[in-house]
Amino acid sequence: MLAVGTAVIGSLQFGYNTGVINAPQNIIESFYNETWSGRFSEPISKTTLTALWSLSVAIFSVGGMFGSFSVGIFANHFGRRNSMLMANVLAFIAAGFMGSSKLAASFEMLIIGRFIVGLHSGLSTGFVPMYVEEISPTSLRGALGTLHQLGVVVGILMAQVFGIDFIMGNDSLWPLLLGFPLLPAVLQCALLPLCPESPRYLLINCNEESKARSILMKLRGTDEVSEDMQEMKEESQQMMREKKVTIPELFRSPIYRQPIMVAIMLQLSQQLSGINAVFYYSTGIFERAGVSQPVYATIGAGVVNTIFTVVSLFVVEHVGRRPLHLIGLMGMAVSAVFLTAAMALLDQLGWMCYVSMVAVFCFVAFFEIGPGPIPWFIVSELFSQGPRPAAVAVAGFSNWSANFLVGMGFQYVEQLCGPYVFIIFTVLLLGFFVFTYFTVPETKGRTFDEIAAGFRQSAGHGPDKYSAPEDSKSSEQQYLM
Repeated sequence: MLAVGTAVIGSLQFGYNTGVINAPQNIIESFYNETWSGRFSEPISKTTLTALWSLSVAIFSVGGMFGSFSVGIFANHFGRRNSMLMANVLAFIAAGFMGSSKLAASFEMLIIGRFIVGLHSGLSTGFVPMYVEEISPTSLRGALGTLHQLGVVVGILMAQVFGIDFIMGNDSLWPLLLGFPLLPAVLQCALLPLCPESPRYLLINCNEESKARSILMKLRGTDEVSEDMQEMKEESQQMMREKKVTIPELFRSPIYRQPIMVAIMLQLSQQLSGINAVFYYSTGIFERAGVSQPVYATIGAGVVNTIFTVVSLFVVEHVGRRPLHLIGLMGMAVSAVFLTAAMALLDQLGWMCYVSMVAVFCFVAFFEIGPGPIPWFIVSELFSQGPRPAAVAVAGFSNWSANFLVGMGFQYVEQLCGPYVFIIFTVLLLGFFVFTYFTVPETKGRTFDEIAAGFRQSAGHGPDKYSAPEDSKSSEQQYLM
């Protein structure tokens, strides 16, 4: 729990930096205007202000794209734990830029800081799930993997609470609000040296069997770790028979093509589900519903977010990844239909505002049951040690790219479609439901090599060619069922 909890601090930083920019928007825009007026002796134009603000928000996702694509390079060369430690250098630099931007009267520093903290978040969304998956016992892999998403939603909730005007969302303290991630970065740097390196990385990448065994004994709390060691040795032997897996190879090889497409589609199902759009639109919904302080209703949505992530944490190992993802997608699609109808009828039927609020809360709840947490950790389950870093990098890049597209494009699409914009997300959610139903395997309780064997069988390559373990046949039948 020490190792997993320390790693998840990186997830919390990602969530915090995702949500922190929204609450103080008006105050930061005033800062941009004052800085512009001080430099050019005239107020900033509305077009320029909108462009600067959009850049400030979206540059975070651009940094995330670059960071996520670098995950494999760092994870393979420096290890999982050391990579998380090194990434915090970016958090320190970013906090310095953003926290000092008002003092320096420089909105450029804020934008640069947002890009750097995006780099950090992109790396963290790769390192954290990978590290947690590799140190977790098979029976708890899904539950512990869900903690990454729990860290994200807790970070978002913290940003919403700290962004209240009488805490740090005011004219004098907003630089501290943006610079706050410095503190969790310091905490993580203090704790990471106490955490073990991934035993999988030590055995398979570094060939340090005795060290991997001693770490496994410490992690499992028992001297009997022969089963885990045997699984990792079989995975290592499998890797020795395969050539080094690069990102292009993931798409060229029939063995990896199907799992990488599943990984990418799961990431897209998270970001193109409309969750960010709902959060973007929720303030307007709550305002029209007559809520005097919409920020508190938005915080309420953040609380729902957190509660249902905890629910997912407890049920994922009992229900399985695939059923939860399917339930989440269908629940979101139904909620989106109700939200669309309620928003369209708000002017005719006043009580529809309450339907809108319930639909928002249901949408968020179903997101955290499946599409929120599962895409992050299932990617590490779909690939063995060799292709895993490259696959995590590709999946992370897909997630951040979709995040960027939704963040930049939603407001324009919403202006064209009005409340009917959620019909687009309903169609996408139903499409992802069909894809998941027919393509995504269940990974609960199965070893990494058993899952890989199922994909090899599906690709038409028998186990003999790739020397899968003896029990791979049953796993392949399980996959096909």
